[in-house]
Amino acid sequence: MKFPGRRKNKHFFPIADKERVDVSAQFALDESFHIVGIDQLLVDIECKVDDDFLTRYGLRKGQSQLIEDQVCDEIYRNLKAQNRVAGEFAGGTVGNTLHNFCTLSEERAVSLGAISRNITVGDYAFKYISSTSSKVDLNHLQPSDLPMGRAICFVTPDGERTFGISQGCMNQLTPDSIPASIIEKSSALLISAYLLRNKSWPIFQATLKACEIAKAADVPIVLNLGTSSLIEENRDFFIQFIKDHADVVAMNLEEATALTEISDPLLSLEKVLEWTSFALLTVGAHGLYIGAYVDQAVARPTEQELRSKSIARYNEFEYSRGMRKIDCLHPIKIYSHINPYLGGPQVIRNTNGAGDGALSAVLHDIAANRYHRVKVPKSPKHNSRYLTYSSLSQICKYANRVSFEILSKNSPRLARGLPEREESLDEAYWAT
Repeated sequence: MKFPGRRKNKHFFPIADKERVDVSAQFALDESFHIVGIDQLLVDIECKVDDDFLTRYGLRKGQSQLIEDQVCDEIYRNLKAQNRVAGEFAGGTVGNTLHNFCTLSEERAVSLGAISRNITVGDYAFKYISSTSSKVDLNHLQPSDLPMGRAICFVTPDGERTFGISQGCMNQLTPDSIPASIIEKSSALLISAYLLRNKSWPIFQATLKACEIAKAADVPIVLNLGTSSLIEENRDFFIQFIKDHADVVAMNLEEATALTEISDPLLSLEKVLEWTSFALLTVGAHGLYIGAYVDQAVARPTEQELRSKSIARYNEFEYSRGMRKIDCLHPIKIYSHINPYLGGPQVIRNTNGAGDGALSAVLHDIAANRYHRVKVPKSPKHNSRYLTYSSLSQICKYANRVSFEILSKNSPRLARGLPEREESLDEAYWAT
């Protein structure tokens, strides 16, 4: 596994310097530090339309919504006939995150979901597999006689993106197809709010079973909120679900506002931390925030200028590493914020997946912490039961950098890891 972020070689692990702690002789070289993700497997179809096109099919602009398979077929035919299809790619919020995790870490990830039983060259299922990292293990997918799910991304002239989802077999994953041993040995279980939209779906029950397995095995559960409209419709349910299951919650400002009914980023983050232990909040052009807990005894004060917004001196302990609240003797809330990397790309080619990219960086850091804890158990890095390997400040930089890379490309999936440093600003950016 690669170390999180682009840092100097002396900071990469495994650590071999003589003055450092020796690597444990008991370390199993073949041990996996994979993550597991449950996903509604989808093929993303990107197209350019006007507002009238959305109105014609009753699509709510800027939202993600379900559409009937027959309606999707009609829309697809019209888009093809008018030459409005810009591309067809493997998609799904969890699928994008798993792919990017593998690209960044060079570690394995396991995808759980349903896929078409019969796959032919050029069809939707083939396109999904061929554009997914080879390190994403698809061997545990459940075969189905239904077609692949499709997510049509409608891009209007103002740059707003609207999603129409055709289900196909994407919700057919059953509890019997959840491999307990794979989850128990993982570094994290990744799920999304989309899986919990409807209690009658088989994938809903499969997700609950996976969460029960992860909780019993002390595997961190990571929840991506998905879309604000879904949270607004089921706010009480998701609050209770987070309290019962989630260790990490990832969201954008609209989703956070729908969940907490607070529009201020820091105050919304503070509220979410009443229900979970670690939260990632992306705020578009204003960068991203991370909130977490740390035990007061191991809190590290920042070396940066103290900042105050709606919370005074909110970044006071941003050099601390995140912990689960249950692992803290005297838990305190800590926060960090970062503005877009280098001010953001000069040209934003794609906003779809920037938050998923940031989450993949967080997952990489969580998996890296477990890797190092197993490999160097006596290291002072593990003087307490941390959730992350890096400080909140460092994770902000890493997540921010990954988001930048996705924003500057025309795909929610990284084609490779982060590029080597190209500008002198990078040196100061990564130095903490």
